[in-house]
Amino acid sequence: MFLRQRLILHLLPIVALCSVRADEAPSVSPPKTFTETSVMADETRLVVQLLETVHYKNEQMKEKAFQTLLTDYMAELDTHRLFFLDSDRSFFLRTYSKSLGRSLREEGSLEAPFRIFATYHVRADRRLEWILERLEGEFDFDAEETYVFDRDEVDWPGTVEESDDLWRRRLKYELLQDLLNDKPIDEARVNVRKRYERLARNLNEIGELEIQELFLSTLARMYDPHSVFFSADTLEDFSISMRLSLVGIGALLAQEDGYCVVKELIPGGPASLSKQLAPNDKIVGVAQGSDESVDVIGMSLRKIVNQIRGDKGSEVRLTILPGDAADSSVRRELSLVRDVVQLNASRARAEIFEVPGPNGIVPLGVINIPSFYGPVEEEDREEKDRKSVTQDVEELLVKLQNAGVEGIVLDLRHNGGGLLSEAVDMTGLFIPQGPVVQVRDSNGQIYVKPDLDPKVVYDGPLMVLTSHFSASASEIVAGALQNYGRALITGGSSTHGKGTVQAVLEMKSFIPRRTFNESQKTGAAKLTVQKFYLPNGFSTQNKGVLSDVALPSIDDLLPFGESDLPNAMVWDTIRPARFTGFSIRSELLDNLRERSLDRQNTLGEFQFLNRRIDWFKVKQEQKAISLNLEERRTRKVIDEAFTEEMDREQTILADLNFDSTEHLLDSVLKNRASEEEEEEEIEEPAEDTEEDVELAEEETDKNPPRFDIHLRESLRILADALDYSPNPRDWTDSETLTAQREPASTGALR
Repeated sequence: MFLRQRLILHLLPIVALCSVRADEAPSVSPPKTFTETSVMADETRLVVQLLETVHYKNEQMKEKAFQTLLTDYMAELDTHRLFFLDSDRSFFLRTYSKSLGRSLREEGSLEAPFRIFATYHVRADRRLEWILERLEGEFDFDAEETYVFDRDEVDWPGTVEESDDLWRRRLKYELLQDLLNDKPIDEARVNVRKRYERLARNLNEIGELEIQELFLSTLARMYDPHSVFFSADTLEDFSISMRLSLVGIGALLAQEDGYCVVKELIPGGPASLSKQLAPNDKIVGVAQGSDESVDVIGMSLRKIVNQIRGDKGSEVRLTILPGDAADSSVRRELSLVRDVVQLNASRARAEIFEVPGPNGIVPLGVINIPSFYGPVEEEDREEKDRKSVTQDVEELLVKLQNAGVEGIVLDLRHNGGGLLSEAVDMTGLFIPQGPVVQVRDSNGQIYVKPDLDPKVVYDGPLMVLTSHFSASASEIVAGALQNYGRALITGGSSTHGKGTVQAVLEMKSFIPRRTFNESQKTGAAKLTVQKFYLPNGFSTQNKGVLSDVALPSIDDLLPFGESDLPNAMVWDTIRPARFTGFSIRSELLDNLRERSLDRQNTLGEFQFLNRRIDWFKVKQEQKAISLNLEERRTRKVIDEAFTEEMDREQTILADLNFDSTEHLLDSVLKNRASEEEEEEEIEEPAEDTEEDVELAEEETDKNPPRFDIHLRESLRILADALDYSPNPRDWTDSETLTAQREPASTGALR
């Protein structure tokens, strides 16, 4: 039976909490007192129990782990290690490390996270007064000093003096962002002041539920990065506010280090269709129509989401810090018109390219698959006009074959996953029958999900093009087709590496009904409960699916893969399923790699790509940045000149694009024709004015024409494979009945 206990946080005196003398600090208002409810205590105990019994790892948390939990929670509050002192960490470890495990398991006590947050609040209040006063003073932008902006691995300051010097540099760093964008120092001061005043307001609005959510999520992420705790409010917003899936821009957003970060673009949404926004971009400002942009750095994610969402057809302007920006001062503004996700735009589409091969022009088809969409509810499955990726790809495969293509590429580079059932069914379009994926639960039980349909829609030469953004269901399809020797895998060194399954467990399902009122809201734990394995027994977790022929890619430098996440679950293997598959011959792969490497060493497009990669690598390795204004201006001019040079070169290279023709689904073509007829009936289009032409030309200059190096080279590799043999059965090793080897790759695992 759960032990009930209502806890009231009694704060230590502010002087003791701050570890400084009273005469060194301005007066501050003490933070509010936090009260833990009996339901919160139940939820806390339950999360610990579920992690230790239901989570895939199925292991009890050791006492030493609770010490790590305290430090991790402090780091979640203070992401840049700017507010706490190292003495705070030592104090909380001494106070709670030995008792935290027992108090969480037995009492569900939140005393420790409440008290740590109170200390953080006091630190922030005191620092805010210091910041507001210091902003009125002078800053020397001629001094030769730097600021370490990447503070993930550094310690908290040891003394108040160290903290003051760190903050002096931090303020110079923030002021420089505006100065480098041609804003006067007074305006820069106002912007930074507003940012920290907003931080203070956000802190004052944080209540018990938010603290509990952050603390229990920190605890859950010690098991793996995808396990979290949802408060009651977050649970309600789970499928709406965070995805903006109704009327908005169509993006999955998250908050990291005070920034609103684009994690994923929803296919068919305004952001995806605009081609102006990309994963890892940071949204630093939001404006409504022609209104002035509002700085959103440090603003709560929920408030940012509310600003971005709006009425259909209305305009929202976003100020972006590009994810691949050379300098944190880089800003780019884009305008989007809010809309619902356009389902037809998010469906699979095809194109036929005329590719120069060893023996002349080769027609090759490419099917772009943005996600594994399909009917979710049973009644949806019975509808005749249901939209299924398997049905759509089947239709496109038939169209491409009727058009005479000699090989097909499945482009999964921007496919973050979707329905597992669709991944299994779509794989079945290319194999007769057999297991596609194995699923293992925390009890070690293994479930095989096979393709049972003997029909093969396409048995010709096949390639799957992937990237670090290919995740989950995409990795299952790519890995299964690779296991069967059915497709060549090209792209970056590997796919994302998300090989786990999460389940949302609502707390109300576990708390005894007699202990709480039905009207009380409860949260939920999203826990990892299963793991994916390919037919050959290899996990897709962490390593992902390795490319047979790996191509150089900036994506490999981005900290976006599963292996980059803290506490990511390990790669492992289980027994292979029974299936008939053939590994692709090593001599063919060696030949394809050699031919591709020759092109990479000679073609101008790869010299262009490698210069971009080398430039980005230098920026990625930079951990500190100059605070000298003239030096930063010089660096900005150099970086902008490099970017402009790359854009000009890309425009020239775009003239080399292969000739292509688009092939769309019949239903998409029908809808497009209807829309065009409606537009013609409404009004005749007005002739473009001279000003319109000039604006269009300016926009073209800002956005160089598309030149897809990875797709071009993948098509060449497929043409090389056809030169080896147009029969894909000749590509495989007939002496091996199961693909139990690890796929070779020229790219190293990160």
